[in-house]
Amino acid sequence: MASVSAKIILSSPAAAAATGGENNTSTTTRSSFLPVFRSGGATYPLLKLSHRRRVLQITNVLKTVEYPAAYPKVDPIRKIQKPTILVSEKLSEAGLEVLREFGEVECCYDLSPEDLCSKISLCDALIVRSGTKVTRAVFEAAKGRLKVVGRAGVGIDNVDLQAATEFGCLVVNAPTANTIAAAEHGIALLAAMARNVAQADASMKAGKWQRNKYVGVSLVGKTLAVMGFGKVGSEVARRAKGLGMHVIAHDPYAPADRARAIGVDLVSFDQAISTADFISLHMPLTPTTKKVFNDENFAKVKKGVRIINVARGGVIDEDALVRALDSGTVAQAALDVFTEEPPPKDSKLVQHENVTVTPHLGASTKEAQEGVAIEIAEAVVGALRGELSATAVNAPMVPPKVISELSPYVVLAEKLGRLAVQLVAGGSGIKSVKVVYKTARDPDDLDTRLLRAMITKGIIEPISDSFINLVNADFTAKQKGLRISEERISVDAAPENPVESIQVQISNVDSKFASAVSENEYISIEGKVKDGIPRLTCVGSFSVDVSLEGNLILCRQVDQPGMIGRVGNILGDRNVNVSFMSVGRTVKRTRAIMAIGVDEEPDKETLKKIGEVPAIEEFVFLKL
Repeated sequence: MASVSAKIILSSPAAAAATGGENNTSTTTRSSFLPVFRSGGATYPLLKLSHRRRVLQITNVLKTVEYPAAYPKVDPIRKIQKPTILVSEKLSEAGLEVLREFGEVECCYDLSPEDLCSKISLCDALIVRSGTKVTRAVFEAAKGRLKVVGRAGVGIDNVDLQAATEFGCLVVNAPTANTIAAAEHGIALLAAMARNVAQADASMKAGKWQRNKYVGVSLVGKTLAVMGFGKVGSEVARRAKGLGMHVIAHDPYAPADRARAIGVDLVSFDQAISTADFISLHMPLTPTTKKVFNDENFAKVKKGVRIINVARGGVIDEDALVRALDSGTVAQAALDVFTEEPPPKDSKLVQHENVTVTPHLGASTKEAQEGVAIEIAEAVVGALRGELSATAVNAPMVPPKVISELSPYVVLAEKLGRLAVQLVAGGSGIKSVKVVYKTARDPDDLDTRLLRAMITKGIIEPISDSFINLVNADFTAKQKGLRISEERISVDAAPENPVESIQVQISNVDSKFASAVSENEYISIEGKVKDGIPRLTCVGSFSVDVSLEGNLILCRQVDQPGMIGRVGNILGDRNVNVSFMSVGRTVKRTRAIMAIGVDEEPDKETLKKIGEVPAIEEFVFLKL
């Protein structure tokens, strides 16, 4: 046999009978056509079956066709294109069923990095947990076919987001399904630690009966500080209230009314850790929170405090915690997460007699595992269908034309957001942000969604585990109780520039830097793009002109000669390189704002010396 051909055509039953099976459409209507399948000169009618059963019928016919040895055999099901979804770690059957209804699912566990790279070019989607590293090499090996990566859980530390975005691959996670399981585990550790359950259990199994040694403490009437009042933190608070505990919380974004509704007081970080009998950690791991529980902050806690962590291991300096336990500053700790997982077998923290540990079991209930599997499966299927996902954690691809025009303004918007949030004093919570665009363009010619998303990104990301992009910016802001409004002011400026300036206003909050508060009593900063470079042009009522690069020190000072030199000398003596300085003032010889750009982050001693300069009334250090 020289060749084999197969195709599906529409055929009229009457025409087929009259012509010996050949198609004849001249005397029939479209409604009278039935699909038939032709292969090897034979015609096979396809009955009115479901799509999948027709595919199976075609498959059975093809199995009867004799292919020549040199002719490559093709899986006929693959002729009907369905996306291929690779699952590299165990997923609940309920989630797999959702995936199988939409695509071809291949479960391959314990893949080496090399094996993953070799398989990924044949896959449209990849679902992982925390054990699979989705590196740049994986996206390169996919050769553009991989459309979505789904993380069955919250953290996405194991996925290279930058590479995913560059290769046009959407990354989604499942942030809500394990909330109750994590909260319950936190309460379980709280109670077990307070009553020495793990230690007493080990003692009895060693043949001992030590009732006097394992006297615990009661929970009723004790103060619990919930550090991070998001989904899990708020659920822990509800349950702790039911145990008769007094609950306080620290979270810069938690709406006060939501906290009050369940009887929780929002307080500053220092107040929370200094007054609590128990501290339960539910904060994300960000540059701001990394090792936030260190020697310095352990020195502020109430002596004999007890600590629970079911969030992220990296928020605790583990060596500092061991020292605090040995000194009695911290009476006990109950930990489900660690900086390194699994921790070393000889870990002093794990082996400490006053520490209760579990191997990252926060989400390990049957119900949570099934919920996570369904949530990530639905997110991946939705992404493959082209639907926008509220759980997307990386930026979607933006057309090159839009990138070219908006790129400097996108950078400006994010940096203004980052500056604004750093000016907010802790404990008050951000509820209302207003963005003012000055532009010469008509409203229809300026789509501000991307700029608004980047301002939201700048405000939320520094102290949150959320990843903000155009897809999820409004959703995340609403979820966190953050209202962002916009105003456009028409100005006489060059219409070829999309925006003349962007102003960010934060209302109803206290400021770390009083000079950033405008006459209308809101934090206000403004910036613009000059020669393609984002610049800060106004802080409160003071005009400045500084490039938004590196780090920034803002000082309010008495306007007098020699101030630039005095501060510059302090920084120079500490080997901190100054990239620029700018002074803005309202009236001569009264007060001025000095903005200093520095390449390195000054240490605390250097900042203290700047604050001790008599003419400096206040200052703040800001990371850009």
